[in-house]
Amino acid sequence: EAQLVESGGGLVQPGGSLRLSCAASGFIFSKNTMSWVRQAPGKGLEWLSSISASGISTYYAKSVEGRFTISRDNAKNTLYLQLNYLQTEDTGLYYCNQGGATMATMTPPPGQGTQVTVSS
Repeated sequence: EAQLVESGGGLVQPGGSLRLSCAASGFIFSKNTMSWVRQAPGKGLEWLSSISASGISTYYAKSVEGRFTISRDNAKNTLYLQLNYLQTEDTGLYYCNQGGATMATMTPPPGQGTQVTVSS
């Protein structure tokens, strides 16, 4: 059974940065496309970014392109999301999930997520 454990969230001021991590186990991480999604208060899952199994190809939602960077370390079974130039609209619960944009938003993330709060 796939297990994903997110960490690295916190309270940050607008314009600040955070680095999220997602530790994966229970499946062959290095053979899976992975994604980050988030859920703002009162809203559904929003796809943010995906990365191919090899890490060569990355994809971003327009709302985060140029500010967020996805990466992975297949030797450590870990997925990352660097969040820069954070805005109040980025507040939410951030999850990692298997698959690309469609799968990652249609399949409930197995982890607990990590809370990102952007506030002055």
